[in-house]
Amino acid sequence: MEQRRFSGKSHWYHETQSSLCPADILPLVPEAAGVADPFYLDLPEADEPSAPWLNAARALAHQLLPESLETSRLNTLSCYDRLSTALTVAQVYGVQRLCNHYAARLAPQPGPDSSRESNHRLTQITQYARQLASHPTLIGSRARQQLVGVGLSDIDIIHFHLIIGFVGFQARAVAAAQALAGFDVRWLPGMEMQQPAAAEHFSHTGDGWRSELCRNAPGTLSERLEPQQLPLRLRPLAPLFIQDNRSQADLLTLSRHFDAGTPEKLLCTLLSARINGSVICFNAAARRWVMDKTLPDAMRNGERALQAWGHNHPRESAIIQALQLLIRAPGNFGHGAIQPLRTQGISDADINHLLLCCALCGWFDRMMVGLGEWE
Repeated sequence: MEQRRFSGKSHWYHETQSSLCPADILPLVPEAAGVADPFYLDLPEADEPSAPWLNAARALAHQLLPESLETSRLNTLSCYDRLSTALTVAQVYGVQRLCNHYAARLAPQPGPDSSRESNHRLTQITQYARQLASHPTLIGSRARQQLVGVGLSDIDIIHFHLIIGFVGFQARAVAAAQALAGFDVRWLPGMEMQQPAAAEHFSHTGDGWRSELCRNAPGTLSERLEPQQLPLRLRPLAPLFIQDNRSQADLLTLSRHFDAGTPEKLLCTLLSARINGSVICFNAAARRWVMDKTLPDAMRNGERALQAWGHNHPRESAIIQALQLLIRAPGNFGHGAIQPLRTQGISDADINHLLLCCALCGWFDRMMVGLGEWE
């Protein structure tokens, strides 16, 4: 059999080592780059096309992953850096439509030079993005310091986490839209399912959180943003948001639309935070939980305790099972995953809202885990 060799970025399996490639080399699905909708990638929307939250998501797609960008001393992330990060995260989640899209957009971008420093920088960025996407609890101060060590500024690090969180949100939104549209799941070999965070993380019940970033940022918080303007789960991040006014307003629109004000939305918040290891988000949601008070403790204790709790709560159990798959393996989330929710009498509109709420929770979980530590 004739062996085939692909060079450069001609396929969506992204390597950290870049190289110049012939001009006629194209990605496997070059048309995936040319979409009218940068968020849903031209899938049929399960919501109104002009919904405020969807407009905000599209605006964030343009802001965080633009077609062209001027770098500076404080903003060193190039288009290549941003798109390679997006592709890395898309690969982790295994949503093929998203992988094709970011691979096609990355292919024509000029890569970094072949120096040892550039290769080391790209390796660190790729490794961090993969870890935060797949195993958030591996991230700590040492991992953040490695980003500083390869030249990322505080503003770069904030943008970097916004990109990782956004692509995770997008991957789950696309997976949910495909499932609601009746699309079959394309199983990809070798895709791992995210494992829940260890139970010992959740023995801490406090709500203190701190970040080492932007402590000496110009201007004061009161000049630009008061914490009270933010939803509860984002208030610890207020000092960091002053560094990115463009993304701030759109992220607030998303958060307010999917605010965890109902029991089912709080269930999304609890489950997402428990799996992703976001102790602060979990504790904040647990204090607001007003239904069966045994649920937060069952979640803290792990999957067996949660399954036992679900035996007497069939509606919540169906929601939990669907959300677990979306959180842990969005690439495997298909039409069959939402059937138990329909059986429980939940409408497609409410299913979509729950799934999107869960997807957004994953973004906030990773922001809290990646940008600081609980205390």
